[in-house]
Amino acid sequence: MTDISVLSTSRQAEDRSWLLSPHGTDPGTTPSVTLDVSKFTAGTHYPNGYVPSGIVIAKVTATGLWGPYDSTANDGRELVGDDRTGILYGSLPIRTGSSKVGGARVVHGFVDPAKLPFQAGAGSLGAAAKTALRLIHFSA
Repeated sequence: MTDISVLSTSRQAEDRSWLLSPHGTDPGTTPSVTLDVSKFTAGTHYPNGYVPSGIVIAKVTATGLWGPYDSTANDGRELVGDDRTGILYGSLPIRTGSSKVGGARVVHGFVDPAKLPFQAGAGSLGAAAKTALRLIHFSA
């Protein structure tokens, strides 16, 4: 039997206003990451079903998956370094039941920190993360 039911999908208009130039976004310069959806809070990090680009992410030590950078965490996301921290390059849809979603992170370039989607709490650019992302020039 053929399924002819209506299927609807939503889209997210990408907002990379935080990215001041395309430098550092060429193919091959944005390392791939797999996000651990359980580390993100639905109402905070993806209230419309999308984790926004510009969220600061960090690696979970035990799994190698990524979650929002959080200086108060105790699973590795509080640690920073070139290989453990980045800024999510593109918005990613979170589907019901998803446990992982793949994307890419910005590790060098030019960023306006005032335009990042989170200014406080998990996913924001803390002082330690800003220092660790030494290949990113932060300016307005």
